[in-house]
Amino acid sequence: MSADMTLVGGASVALPALFRPTADAGKRFVEFFTANIRNANTRKAYARAATEFATWCEHVGLNELADIEPVHVAAYVETLRKRLSAPSVKLHLAGIRMLFDWLVVGQVIAVNPASAVRGPKHVVKKGKTPVLGADEARALLDSIDISTPVGLRDRALIGLMVYTFARVGAAVQMRVEDVYVQGRRSWVRLHEKGGKRHEMPCHHNLEAYLHAYIEQAGLGEAEKSPLFRTAAGRAGQLTDRPMTQPDVYRMIRRHAEAAGIKTKIGCHTFRATGITEYLRNGGKLEVAQQMANHESARTTGLYDRRDDAVSLDEVERIVI
Repeated sequence: MSADMTLVGGASVALPALFRPTADAGKRFVEFFTANIRNANTRKAYARAATEFATWCEHVGLNELADIEPVHVAAYVETLRKRLSAPSVKLHLAGIRMLFDWLVVGQVIAVNPASAVRGPKHVVKKGKTPVLGADEARALLDSIDISTPVGLRDRALIGLMVYTFARVGAAVQMRVEDVYVQGRRSWVRLHEKGGKRHEMPCHHNLEAYLHAYIEQAGLGEAEKSPLFRTAAGRAGQLTDRPMTQPDVYRMIRRHAEAAGIKTKIGCHTFRATGITEYLRNGGKLEVAQQMANHESARTTGLYDRRDDAVSLDEVERIVI
């Protein structure tokens, strides 16, 4: 790989001209994405933010890092607001701010020009993730053809996300050994973002789904291998390769269409559905936070969609 290239999310990305004038700047830029940012999705998002900001700087005649001041970063943020949503602008600014912090620590520049720049105000009280009702979720699970290992896999995977509030990223990383027995009950081990290991006891439905899948697919002896595997060919034979998030999304959309579900659901839907139904049936928010492995109960509250039903009932009072 040339000195003007860096790896971001496994792909080669050109080193922006803004960071090329000195070897220290270029080296520090590469280290920020390879050594400092561990999450692949964050790495890609921040690399896009840094690259677009560097391109803008070049366009307005800012060719040296030392020439960049808070007013320039603020002007760039204003250009972003014309084409991006507030959360996207805040994400871009966070990436730029963290990169400049890294350069300051590495003594490439003296001060961080982005540290004093504020992003657009954005207050979220309810998440945007589409949520299914309990009857819809049950209808979806029951509609899956479980006469094949692929059908058993799909039911187990959707059930995992519903009953443990697991993120799809954690689900597809699971190995067979991450389903284990403790105290006469099956548990699952989830490797969540940030390197956090999260363990949850299985709901009795999920326990049945997982063991039916593992037994039928013959995975019991392959403890170190991927739990949720891709399928190959028309016969639907499982491979040794783990499913990816796009694989899971396509699987969900296929089953939703077959079940007649009109809501445009995705991978995160089942996490939100599980949390909502748990709270609807008397669960406590602080316990839901722990189950979902959230840092803040406020984040968990974004998944609580119980008020949606209340609002619908009120709307139906308009009898015309």
